[in-house]
Amino acid sequence: MTQEQLKYKFNQFKHASVYKSHKELISGHINDTYLIETEEEPYYILQRINHLVFKDVPGLISNKVGVSKHIHKKLSHLAQDKLNQSVLMFVETKKGDYYYKDEDGSYWNVMVYINDSVTYDIVTNKEVAYEGGKLAGDFLNLTSDFDASVLTEVIPKFHDMSFRFWQFEEALKVASKERLEEAKEYIDRVNTLKEEMHIIQNLKESGKIKLRVTHNDTKISNALFDKNNKGLCMIDTDTVMPGVVHYDFGDAIRTICNSAAEDETNLDLVNFNVEYYKAYKKGFLEKVESALSPLEIETLPLAAKTMIFIMAIRFLTDFLNGDVYYKIKYPEHNLDRAKNQFKLIDSMVAQMEVAH
Repeated sequence: MTQEQLKYKFNQFKHASVYKSHKELISGHINDTYLIETEEEPYYILQRINHLVFKDVPGLISNKVGVSKHIHKKLSHLAQDKLNQSVLMFVETKKGDYYYKDEDGSYWNVMVYINDSVTYDIVTNKEVAYEGGKLAGDFLNLTSDFDASVLTEVIPKFHDMSFRFWQFEEALKVASKERLEEAKEYIDRVNTLKEEMHIIQNLKESGKIKLRVTHNDTKISNALFDKNNKGLCMIDTDTVMPGVVHYDFGDAIRTICNSAAEDETNLDLVNFNVEYYKAYKKGFLEKVESALSPLEIETLPLAAKTMIFIMAIRFLTDFLNGDVYYKIKYPEHNLDRAKNQFKLIDSMVAQMEVAH
């Protein structure tokens, strides 16, 4: 992407700024993201949404703009400087939309850049876990009165356990004899856990737990902090859609509390960090407990186990399918990833008495 091309796309949006330079931000695997530096602050984030991954980009943009406006209104009592750091602000195009579609069919959107902010790829202390929990809890609390039914489901069946089991069972039909044999222990474990891993989905479908606005990608790198490790706001809201509180809590715990990378093959190094769990949960409930039902709170530990399991079954399914979804570096890569997640479940279960 040339400088002139980016400058042209940036100038399709309604701002009074003069483009000076840009740099690409390598922050995710799906979209192209650029920091646009201007003659005077504020700076901006210009992003191309990957329409091959997200089939309904206008719906996606509508979701995240609508939710941001809702949060902005709830926080309008804050001083302007504080408000600007507490919620993502999207910029309209000159035509009044919140996205610009270029001649290649790509969709672009612009946000105001939040100054003096940092992100973390991994959690290294309890303070960051606690602040991350507060941010995710605050996001859920601030949107608890937003009608989730008006949101587009940008990735259908993303956390649907029945769908993940269906994919797994289809993979068993086509898997090679060798791969079935290699994965036998873990195939058996999936079947053993089937009933327990449907509990949250069954509660959702029966209406016993509330359908809410959920972020759906609560890894710590999507939490924005100031230079003193205090939380500012949740970012990367492309996957905002209807869900249950357990999705956001469980996915955060899965990524924050694993002591090793998710493709670590030495399973002795894969342990569940119960101190980070307690710190995250404390911050999370400080912000959102008043908006949750007793049943939602009671099933939060199960949420963590369920979201770890979803990744385990997805990695295992891909291994059985011959590695068609996740990029691999060697033939057993997906099986090793699945083993890693099952070890994390074992470590978590062993320590949950301490964590309660």
